Amino acid sequence: MMNSPMFQLLLSAAVAFLCIPALTRLMRLFSVEVEHDEAVLISRFGQLVRTLNKPGLYFLPDRIGPWVEVQRVSVQRDFRHFRDIHINSAIGTTMLVDLWVELRITSPKRAMYDVADWDRSLQNLVQHAAISILGSRDFQQILTDRIEIGDLLKHDLGNETARWGVSIEKVFVRNVSLLPEVSQQMFATIAARLERAKADIEEEGRLMVAQLEAQTSVQIAPLVADAKGQYPAALARAFASMGQEPAVLSAYNELYELSLVRPHRTIAFNGFGTAELGAAEAMMAAPPLTDGSSSGYGMQPLASQGERVFISGTPANTTHTPRIDKPS
Repeated sequence: MMNSPMFQLLLSAAVAFLCIPALTRLMRLFSVEVEHDEAVLISRFGQLVRTLNKPGLYFLPDRIGPWVEVQRVSVQRDFRHFRDIHINSAIGTTMLVDLWVELRITSPKRAMYDVADWDRSLQNLVQHAAISILGSRDFQQILTDRIEIGDLLKHDLGNETARWGVSIEKVFVRNVSLLPEVSQQMFATIAARLERAKADIEEEGRLMVAQLEAQTSVQIAPLVADAKGQYPAALARAFASMGQEPAVLSAYNELYELSLVRPHRTIAFNGFGTAELGAAEAMMAAPPLTDGSSSGYGMQPLASQGERVFISGTPANTTHTPRIDKPS
């Protein structure tokens, strides 16, 4: 049974299956695999001998030797986020700026051999460029000109990093902030400016209103004066017209005198001659009060100088009591 073809086939398959991982490991010991967007630097005895840029599997017989060194370098687009870069603006305001830098390694050889540590060197270079470019602007300019500042930083950094085999793709001013004490001072300054602007606008409005009122007064003054001048002329014409009719003029004068008498505030003593009942007797002959007044007379005392008594058509001080006529 052990010599049957089926058994031998199964045994061969099992051996082959067990040998595949071993062969794979053995192949990796004598080859180099290059992935997409990756470069592999091969050096012997500390000297670069080959650069592999294309993806694939490369045979390297002496890789197992200690004198062979394999370095993998990613050439994909990468980024660096530089936080809280302290910058003094043109007017001395301390700001904290965050920069976002997108980059790519274009020459793995120069990035690994021409500079000791390009990542640390890039950090120092970004801080120096940010202080140099942003330090000549104030806080408002940095907030409004972020695109222009990003282009300037990209150009400044790109000229230097090109020697390292690193290309700067984009630079963004991601965040701009102030120290707490500086923020409070700036907010107080802005509030004072707003208050001053509000006061200026209100004062300008008051001046405009006063000017409009003055212009309106100048325009309506002639019209009011003309109207006031027409009223006496109209009265004069009316009296002249009534003067032609003595009865009409007499009735008008009588109605005018009666219009001066205020109801409930005037007592008129009419119909008494000079040789008849006098004013004092007429007042005492008024009907008695019914409100319990202690004056004892038929009328209340005068309340003010504006109250009048008419005696035979002649006004004098009075209170409001009923009218008394001469008995028939």
